[in-house]
Amino acid sequence: MNDDIFDKPSEAEIDKIHEVDLKEKMETFYIDYAMSVIASRALPDVRDGLKPVQRRVLYSMIELNNGPDKPHRKSARIV
Repeated sequence: MNDDIFDKPSEAEIDKIHEVDLKEKMETFYIDYAMSVIASRALPDVRDGLKPVQRRVLYSMIELNNGPDKPHRKSARIV
């Protein structure tokens, strides 16, 4: 085992360490993540009412020439 990773940090390294409140940081980062998810994945688009994943499925079905007059395909092939 390499013992030099457990050596005492130098003064320059200690000066770079900033104490932060973990609870506050977690709240901030979670709110940022939640807002990102809501904006990019959870809300339907105003233009067509589809979520991004629904739009990808429909696009893939069109690319595979899948329609009501075609034979049945498992959804795993589409996604």
